[in-house]
Amino acid sequence: MQSIEPLIIKTYKAAASLRNATDEQVVKTLSMLADAIADNKEAIVKANEKDVARQDAGDPKTDRLRLNVDRVLNIAKSIKKVAQLPNPTGRQLEQRTLYNGLQLQKIAVPLGVVGAIYESRPNVTYDIAALCIRSMNGCILKGSSDAESSNIAAIALIKNALQKNDIDPDCVTLLPPARESVQELMTATKYVDVLIPRGSESLIQFVRKNSMVPVIETGAGVCHIYVEEEADIEKAVRIVVNAKVTRPSVCNAVDTVVVDSKIAGQFLEKLQPMFKEYGVEIFADPIALDLLKGYSRLRKASSEDFGREFLSLKCALKVVDNIDEALAHIQEYSTKHSEAIVSENKAKCERFIKEVDAAVVYTNASTRFTDGEEFGLGAEIGISTQKLHARGPFALEKLVTEKWIVKGDGQIR
Repeated sequence: MQSIEPLIIKTYKAAASLRNATDEQVVKTLSMLADAIADNKEAIVKANEKDVARQDAGDPKTDRLRLNVDRVLNIAKSIKKVAQLPNPTGRQLEQRTLYNGLQLQKIAVPLGVVGAIYESRPNVTYDIAALCIRSMNGCILKGSSDAESSNIAAIALIKNALQKNDIDPDCVTLLPPARESVQELMTATKYVDVLIPRGSESLIQFVRKNSMVPVIETGAGVCHIYVEEEADIEKAVRIVVNAKVTRPSVCNAVDTVVVDSKIAGQFLEKLQPMFKEYGVEIFADPIALDLLKGYSRLRKASSEDFGREFLSLKCALKVVDNIDEALAHIQEYSTKHSEAIVSENKAKCERFIKEVDAAVVYTNASTRFTDGEEFGLGAEIGISTQKLHARGPFALEKLVTEKWIVKGDGQIR
């Protein structure tokens, strides 16, 4: 494979063109891109069908890969929302005058060039490009071969919108899908300022361990819902079913339901027919196994099952005696993505909020809300599970860093 360094250098140089663009140019570019996506929805779906046809229909990744007309129109709507968000760069964060007359200013500025390595989801190509354009960052996109046709269709529309608004189209670059390009991207410290992996746990850990470019993790989501003994049973069933079945292939879907033994029988009696309707396979601990006798898609859980991000219609089930056991179980298996408690006891809800270490903690709500657009942030690059720079939905507001500007009149030290 030919070196991708020329493509990376082009993006690095073109990022200056984007930083010099006016806010009007940037907004117009994104609005034009959103319209182009909506106008070309059939062509986008047709390109995506080529990618989907190459996949195993039973693979959970297939749902994340698939685009239909509704999903394409939602991408367009999301980009419209990003265009309407305020420019996060140029904001004055601090100002002061020193004893010697030097005038100091601290302002928000683009990160520079953002690299992204991701799997399957072609919507990520549009989301990251739109967020980087709005925050005036160059971006280098390394999608997977699974979505090659979809990503090629996307980059053509993105570059066309940039060019029509007099912004160097090389500020957004799609790398070849070959895996060899990842290694070169991870060592491009001179030209790439931050690298964001989005996808499987194995991909994220590989980039984290091997990249010389600073990494912001968007972690895998082993998400829990704890149904506490004072939960409203009907409410708990609705929340758990929603969190598991509405989009099981995404990172904010619930993977393990933890239920208090005092209400486990009642709760599982009502949950069982709902899970059966959707064909959910349950990996249960010994107590839950006994309570769910007769459920057709029942398996005995191993310890590994409680640490699995299923990304499909599968769910682990753990019965505990109290909130202490629930918190200990979540602490052991959580990936610090999204965790929830269902309870009418406010004190226990507050304790859960304080003790659970996760990017997003819920009381009496589905984990499926962990999403940049749902949080009013526009599109997102991913859900960051680390604690430095960004945590939770990693969106527009976090695609900046700081710069000090010092104005003097001949002062020397």
